[in-house]
Amino acid sequence: MNGLLDLVHTAVTSPWFYVALFAVAVIDGFFPVVPSESMVITGGVYAATGEPDLALVIVLAALGAFLGDHVSYLLGRGSGGRLLARVAPGTRRHAALEWARRTMDERGGLILVVARYVPGGRTAVTLTMGAVGYRLRSFTGFAALAAVSWAVYGATLGFVGGKAFEHDPIKGVALGIGLALTVTAVVETVRWLRGRAARAAAAGGPDGAARDGEHGGEEAEKAGASVPMSRR
Repeated sequence: MNGLLDLVHTAVTSPWFYVALFAVAVIDGFFPVVPSESMVITGGVYAATGEPDLALVIVLAALGAFLGDHVSYLLGRGSGGRLLARVAPGTRRHAALEWARRTMDERGGLILVVARYVPGGRTAVTLTMGAVGYRLRSFTGFAALAAVSWAVYGATLGFVGGKAFEHDPIKGVALGIGLALTVTAVVETVRWLRGRAARAAAAGGPDGAARDGEHGGEEAEKAGASVPMSRR
């Protein structure tokens, strides 16, 4: 374990960590298998001891995420929607893209900020915004807001974990990642509950309207029956 800790410490405190952090943040924008958030949190944990620099971790993570979002956006725009059309219905990726499309119609560019905390949501949103021709200038503004808030959030979680376990950075990393997973779980739960409520309202709407129509028809028949024959 001591050897592993020394290896991690050497890797994170090396100047090459900054390069790796930036590269992973970029790639994660269009290839979400790469764990950029874990690297940001780890950087924040070790920043609590003075190395690496917390400000540089935030800046490079934000710049990498910003660039990665634009790569994904341009991929979506270049495909002209063909990339989205190839996704098989019923898959998790198709569900994520459909969610991105619906939520973008409701919230516009702010969905890019929210999608940072939805597993697989970030890439789905950026690809969809590119495919539907969302205006680049507006996309850039929301992407900047999302990237900065995400970098500050991840690095701060790591820094808190690093301060809590200053002499045991592995526990600090575990705490930071655990807090991040908790936030993600809360966001997913709220999103699921809102979606369930919306589906229930949509399912109940036509039935309610039908019941109202039937009730109105009965009232009309009663009113008609009360009218004298001479007025019919």
